[in-house]
Amino acid sequence: MLAISRPRFWTASLVMAEIGFVLATHRILPRGDELVTMAHLFLVTGPLLWLAVLAVNDAHDLAGDQLNSRKADSPLVAGRISTRGAGRIALAAAVATVLAALPLGPLFTVGTALVVLLGWAYSVPPIRLKARPGADLLANAVVGVLGPLGGWVAFTDGAAGFPWPIAVIGVLAAAALYLPTTASDSDADRRAGIDTIAVRLGPRITFELGFTLWTASAVLAFFLALNDFILDSSLLPVQAVATPVLLVLYRVLLRDRPSFTAITVVACAYLVPCAGFALTYVDLF
Repeated sequence: MLAISRPRFWTASLVMAEIGFVLATHRILPRGDELVTMAHLFLVTGPLLWLAVLAVNDAHDLAGDQLNSRKADSPLVAGRISTRGAGRIALAAAVATVLAALPLGPLFTVGTALVVLLGWAYSVPPIRLKARPGADLLANAVVGVLGPLGGWVAFTDGAAGFPWPIAVIGVLAAAALYLPTTASDSDADRRAGIDTIAVRLGPRITFELGFTLWTASAVLAFFLALNDFILDSSLLPVQAVATPVLLVLYRVLLRDRPSFTAITVVACAYLVPCAGFALTYVDLF
């Protein structure tokens, strides 16, 4: 189950929870009871949620994964677990995720249930958004909103006051980072008959679309800082340096069919301007 839940993905949940916390409290580090809430939040959105959505994805993607060298170590491809077993794990994890979310409030619980349902809709026929070009992109991009929003809701009384322009930046970045993964798997998906956005558009156009979204995310962030709206204008020098670096990294490392390592490097580089934003957004005194 640990292998199916991909612990390397848990970091994304922690980062998004932290962003939501910073936005809600104007502080970087939780304290007192907030530490318990943050640990609870990470448990729900980290191991439990990822297991719920990835187990069901593996169960319905086995045909394509068997043709994909990148998935050779998958427990299902290696025969260590059956598709029926993965489905049972996914169902149990989905129920556990929603139940574990209850103490964090009704709004957070509803949001968690929606993410679980979206994850299942992405993988399970007849909806199977993964095989519907465009819908597969939107389903993954919405994480850029729901992740920070979940962190915000866990530490406030609701969604009121949430800075939605930050969510738009996150959606654009999440979509831009999702597209290279579809390009990387496009050959295996094509042979398995899975009509993803990269299969429909081809790796080159998929890459250019991703680069466009990545650029739009950077431009919007620069525009907000320029107008001293949510992003402090003191970030402009940081963005003037970080933005071209991010664009070059994306263009150089993610062209054609990038490795997961290359995608991780680009995603981690994106944390640099995020850290700059956090330092200017929090109340230091």
